[in-house]
Amino acid sequence: MLRTVSIGNADDPRLADYTRLTDVGLRTSLEAEHGLFIAEGTKVIVRAAAAGYPVRSILLAESRLHDLPALQAGATEDAPVYVVPDDVAEHLTGYRVHRGALASLCRKELPAVAAVLDNSKRIVVLEDLVDHGNVGAIFRCAAALGVDAVLLSPRCADPLYRRSVKVSMGAVFAIPYARMTDWFDGLAELRSGGFKVLALTPDERATPITSASIGGKAALLLGTEGDGLSARWLHEADEAVRIPMHPAARASGVDSLNVVAAAAIACHLLAGANDFKT
Repeated sequence: MLRTVSIGNADDPRLADYTRLTDVGLRTSLEAEHGLFIAEGTKVIVRAAAAGYPVRSILLAESRLHDLPALQAGATEDAPVYVVPDDVAEHLTGYRVHRGALASLCRKELPAVAAVLDNSKRIVVLEDLVDHGNVGAIFRCAAALGVDAVLLSPRCADPLYRRSVKVSMGAVFAIPYARMTDWFDGLAELRSGGFKVLALTPDERATPITSASIGGKAALLLGTEGDGLSARWLHEADEAVRIPMHPAARASGVDSLNVVAAAAIACHLLAGANDFKT
């Protein structure tokens, strides 16, 4: 059961996990040091706990005390719920906690890349995406559209950063993922695992993804928000693929999609339209 504890001071040391949540630099170092991450919103907190992430504590604004029964129902352990006035929550975190509840949870050790590949047929690989919201949205696409796992390059943004978790609506807890330790030869492990490596690009010379041969295991590479995939990963891929643009769109100067929209379309095609039942 959850234990409620009323606190009226933002400087209380028991609230240290929730300090300045909008400060990316501070949060990155603090969360790495203590092995924690923050989940926002009752539904997401319950999903994280159900996925086996131990709850350190919960922060609840007084105006959202009506969320307590749902948190109690989804609780898996004896964690304190720190109930604070709304202005204290805002001062502590750096923004208005409009979703009411925040939770600090313990991270789990990530699996090795090989372990993720062994149990997967269709995967998405993210190269150096730095926007946490985009990473979270792609996880949500992958989980919803039947992708088995996600791999991250060493410099890719953290899927368990608060904004990633929030945008994914907890999908980061539903799909296995691992982080590569080596970028330069990172694709070799995919190929040795029997995956056909497809590089998604807006280049008109690439094969339309609807025409690509994807019979066995396949890994879809997605590049950075601005520059796309690196020249090395494009070269190392088995095939470059593109999402065809409507002729009228090209005439008006629209020659590509943002990385999240492209990921949604490509994930649907990668997983196979026949897998979906209406």
